[in-house]
Amino acid sequence: MNRFVLNETSYHGVGAVEAIADEVQKRGFKKAFVCSDPDLVKFKVTDKVLSVLDKAGLTYELYTDIKPNPTIANVVNGVAAFKKSKADYIIAVGGGARRDAAKAIGIIIANPEHEDVRSLEGAVDTANPSVPIIAVPTTAGTAAEVTVNYVITDEDKNRKFVCVDPHDIPVVAIVDPDMMSTMPKGLTAATGMDALTHAIEGYITKGAWELSDMFNIKAVEIIARSLRGAVRNEADGRADMALGQYIAGMGFSNVGLGLVHSMAHPLGALYDTPHGVANAILLPTVMQYNADETGEKYRDIARAMGVKGTDAMTQEEYRKAAVDAVKKLSRDVGIPADLKNIVKKEDVGFLAQSAMDDACRPGNPKDPTLQDIIKLYESLL
Repeated sequence: MNRFVLNETSYHGVGAVEAIADEVQKRGFKKAFVCSDPDLVKFKVTDKVLSVLDKAGLTYELYTDIKPNPTIANVVNGVAAFKKSKADYIIAVGGGARRDAAKAIGIIIANPEHEDVRSLEGAVDTANPSVPIIAVPTTAGTAAEVTVNYVITDEDKNRKFVCVDPHDIPVVAIVDPDMMSTMPKGLTAATGMDALTHAIEGYITKGAWELSDMFNIKAVEIIARSLRGAVRNEADGRADMALGQYIAGMGFSNVGLGLVHSMAHPLGALYDTPHGVANAILLPTVMQYNADETGEKYRDIARAMGVKGTDAMTQEEYRKAAVDAVKKLSRDVGIPADLKNIVKKEDVGFLAQSAMDDACRPGNPKDPTLQDIIKLYESLL
């Protein structure tokens, strides 16, 4: 049996934020707890949502104590702030970090037995749905607005942990490319490559099946054709990336990820490496490692990446073509090619063990040993 979980409602396109007021009033919500971050407030991105609430006479409280890799402390403090605010729903405005923190806050408010946060790691069968969340992404990458996953950093142990819970999915997703128009080039590139990693890993993961494949391969196609334009801040590129990353989220959220993510998470926890950058650097190398366990799927990926003549290629040729196309896109949008300026060699053993223990690793199409993971890290140094 396969399970598929999606939002109740999503809005797409420029101006989609205007739908927030109607949804709030229709659902009878009273006061919003708005999770965002200081930079989005400073540059008036959050104001695009707050102005909709103001115009409709809707009350809210703003919470911005959330790091780029959200921590247990951010969540604990957010739970306390939510209780103090007497809000009854959450609006999560920002990148994946803000939406991940909002999910954890919403779950704990509804399930206080998990207030330690750590007990939410893995696939947890919480008793109650989260406080209702309206998710408004400002990056085109994580698709946290449509996934059942979130990631929290345990600073005491220098590790990230993945939480998987259908109860955390936002009730409404607002995917408005205008909310993403002020993203700098580097962030656009990193989050876009994160979305591509979601789509490719979701397409080849052990849990993949026809319904998820439909979403993930289409996401590869959209992202491959639009990321370069999005990095140039072209309107069409931004709009396509907003859609492509959401479609990838619909796919991978329901089938899991793999070794790229399990190796990327420790980099974020130990070095605060941006998640999309870590994924982008690792993706081609892990694709090569996984190739023998993917059947014909790299032919599909190469075709979706825009490679011509894939039908006439041998297995070795189309697998190489898929990896090379990913490398080229990553290079074209300015992602580093290796981990030389990120990873300290003496940390490789810790990183590899963390990756081995990560919740995404079992979904990888090829079962890695600890030594395999060490070699993959070392190959990028």
